[in-house]
Amino acid sequence: MSATFEIFEDKSGQYRWRLVHANGNIIADSGEGYATKQKAKQGIESVQENAPDAGVVEVDG
Repeated sequence: MSATFEIFEDKSGQYRWRLVHANGNIIADSGEGYATKQKAKQGIESVQENAPDAGVVEVDG
């Protein structure tokens, strides 16, 4: 396995997720806190479903 999603509770009691490479580097994170662990899991599921073949677009500005 090259990467793993981690769910954790931050200092303010919100749940967050991060995608961690096998080497320990954080590849991506939720960018926001969720009120429940279930909502954080739904955020992970959304990324898994909606971005498996996502392309790269350069945005100027």
